[in-house]
Amino acid sequence: MSGLSGKIAIVVGGHGGIGGAIAERFAAEGATVYATSRRAEEGEVELGAGRLHSRRVDASDLTALAAFFEAVGSEAGRVDVLAVNAGISEFATLDGIGEDHFDRTFGLNVRTLLFAAKAAAAIMPDGGSIVLVGSIAGAIGTKGYGVYGATKAAVRSFARTWANELAPRNIRVNVVAPGPTDTAMMAAASDEVRETLTTLIPLGRMGRADEVASAALFLASDQSSFITGAELPVDGGMAQV
Repeated sequence: MSGLSGKIAIVVGGHGGIGGAIAERFAAEGATVYATSRRAEEGEVELGAGRLHSRRVDASDLTALAAFFEAVGSEAGRVDVLAVNAGISEFATLDGIGEDHFDRTFGLNVRTLLFAAKAAAAIMPDGGSIVLVGSIAGAIGTKGYGVYGATKAAVRSFARTWANELAPRNIRVNVVAPGPTDTAMMAAASDEVRETLTTLIPLGRMGRADEVASAALFLASDQSSFITGAELPVDGGMAQV
């Protein structure tokens, strides 16, 4: 039996990169997955033992996000697993941070995440699982990414609180925290930046999106049934040693 067989899963920010890998892995493991993206073409495909429904939703628009959750609730009746990946990372040092940068980053990385979790919890039966995509940036001070790092520290804090609040319903809340990962966003960085980051990783390479997806699957499935409020780094040791 597959790890998420028969489960209904939502992946907010589930197109391309880490989010896309998570959505596809959940479907391959037997879940019926509803994945949101501003860019995805709407449609449905079979993947492995499950099915992936792509929905075009701007997750930063809370009205659209609420309508999406209402639609899934009406169609599927519940959500067993939520993964929230939607987020942005933009460079800005303290002297260059403006209101737009702050509002845009906290709006998607924190505000959207909070209201997605609230909407999912409202239609999640006891025993469900919430997986939040954080970052090791929430625990280290990376020059030029102070606002981004602060949003990911907020994600970590939310996981602790929600794990306590939802424990009576046996709903687990955990964070998967990637380090530098070889996605399209990272591919856009200069060779110098990529080489510099790689030298900081004890395993000597960047992570792959499918490796983060494997960690998310572990936290979403019953394989982690006694784990809640935790953060699982997937960073090749970069922030660990």
